[in-house]
Parts: sequence; structure tokens; C-alpha cells
Amino acid sequence: MHIGEIKTDKPSITLIEFDARGVTETLFESLEASRGHHANREKMWLNVYGLHDPTVMAEIGRRFKLHPLVQEDILNTQQRPKSDEYTDYQYIVARCFDFDTETRSLTSDQVSIVLGRNFVLTFQERATGAFEAVRERLRAEHGAMRAHGPDYLAYALLDTLVDRYFVMLDNLSDMAEDLEDEALSRPNPALLAEINRVKHEALVLRRAIWPLREILNTLSRADNGFFTADTRLYLRDIYDHTVHVLESLESVRDLLADLLDIYLSSVSNRLNTEVRILTVLTTLFMPATLIAGIFGMNFHTMPLLDDPEGFWIALGVMGGAATVMAAAFWRRNWLRTR
Repeated sequence: MHIGEIKTDKPSITLIEFDARGVTETLFESLEASRGHHANREKMWLNVYGLHDPTVMAEIGRRFKLHPLVQEDILNTQQRPKSDEYTDYQYIVARCFDFDTETRSLTSDQVSIVLGRNFVLTFQERATGAFEAVRERLRAEHGAMRAHGPDYLAYALLDTLVDRYFVMLDNLSDMAEDLEDEALSRPNPALLAEINRVKHEALVLRRAIWPLREILNTLSRADNGFFTADTRLYLRDIYDHTVHVLESLESVRDLLADLLDIYLSSVSNRLNTEVRILTVLTTLFMPATLIAGIFGMNFHTMPLLDDPEGFWIALGVMGGAATVMAAAFWRRNWLRTR
């Protein structure tokens, strides 16, 4: 049973058969069309777009003798990146990321890779074009990939996914730098929400890369027959790339954490400035309140009570006191917002 979001209307099955002599591509419109096909090359790569139709998975599982647990994991698109070894094949789960330029956010799809002795199966939620460069290398007339085994093809697919992580990392870095400029110039509540959103996407990317790094480390050292010694050297190179991505991603996360501190400091400083201005204004009116309170006492005999100019004298004292205090506050920069 499929678990996850349906991202394609109809599943699409593509078969690429290749060897040193050439390559053949076949697009199957239905399961019935695939049942009459016979292999004509030594190695094959079967790719499936769309995982919401269990009948497609059942047919592929029957033909390639996939364990029911593997079929279940393929249809559950919320899997954590992992690698499981079976008798006749190696099963690998990874995440493929893309960047939406309109919303400036990352989108993630699950990619399942099954590596057998003479075949590679890939299952994707939708067509992203992530593996188009690998297809072009297979189609190249003098391409060296066709001379290698399926393990080299699996390596090329994993390498393509890791290369996309660098692109996602660059996009996150650009967004973090834009947020830094905004935090220094005009912090606002919307900025805080955007910082938290980018932090969450960085965390999602990290959760996909961290287990993949361990998977590549294990595959580059395991001598199980699915990856040759030569291909394991290339896997170590991908492992180094994942380490580089993780180190750079930590720098982005540190920058985002600093942005939160900058935002909170800016908001706190602005609040302190507003409170200081209100305090100064309240203090300026305190002498007037004091004088008015004194002359408002119910005594029969008070200075200036019967003086015709007493009211104006009291106002003058109030204004003079406020002016002196304002000048003192100005000299101490208490009336300035910056």
C-alpha cells in the first residue's frame, strides 16, 4: 500500500538496456506491454515514476524477486535514508532535493535504488530530471559508462543526488545572506518566521545527508560483490563530498542561529529605545505635576495664590524645568533613537 503524497497522475516505466555494443530504450505504457518484452542487452536500468499504484510494484517485485519488505519500503515514501543487503541485490534509499524558485523553498522526493548482479532499479515519486545527465552518458556513442557494470551506474546515480545537495546548499546560503542583510536593516516579525523556515529546511537537508554519509561509508568498505573494488573507490569520493556538504551546512546553520540572536538583539534594543523615550517624556512632565500638585493643596495662605501673575509664573517654572531637563537628556543622547 502506498504511503505518502501522490505526485504523478499515472506511473511511467522506462527501461534502458545497455552494454559495450550499444543502448536500447523502451517506454512501457502498461504492464501488459512490459510482459511481452525480452531483454536484448547484458545490463538493464529500469526506472519507475510514480509509486501510488501497488500493481506496478507487485509486477516488478515478482519479476526481480524483491522481498515484500523491500516493496513495502519503496511504496512508503517517508523512509529514512538507509541501505539493506539481500542475497541477490542491494537496496538503497536516498532523498532527491529540488529548489522551488517561486516559493524559495526545498522540495524532497524519495529515491529507491535496487542494485542486482546485472540490473539497476530506480523508483521515484515524480519526474524531476535529476538522472537525465546519467542517461545522456549512457546514450553517448563513446561513453565509458556502458562498459562498466550496474554497480558503476548505481554509483553515478548516487553521485548525481549528492551533487544536487551542493546546489541546495548554495540556495540555502543565498537565503541566509539575504536574511542577514534584512536582520541588520529592518527586523520585523515576518523576518523571524522566515529565519525559522530556512532553519527547518536546513534541518531537513541535514537529516537526509547524515544517514547517507554512513551508508556510503559502509558501502565503500563492504566486500559483498555488488560493488567492485574499483567502484568502491568512487563511493569513497562521494563520501568525501557528503562530509563537505555537512560541514558547509553546519556553517549555514550557525549563521541562521546568529541571525536569531541578531533579530532578538535588534528587537530588544528597539524596545529599550522606545521605553527610554517614554521614560524621558514622563520625566519631563514630572516637575509640572509636582508644581500643580503643590498649588492644588487646600491651604488659605500660599505664595503667589493672590498674585495676578501667579499662574503665568507657575507655568514658566514648569516650562523652564522641562527645558533644562530636556537639554540635559539631549546632551546624554537619551532623546536620540540611534
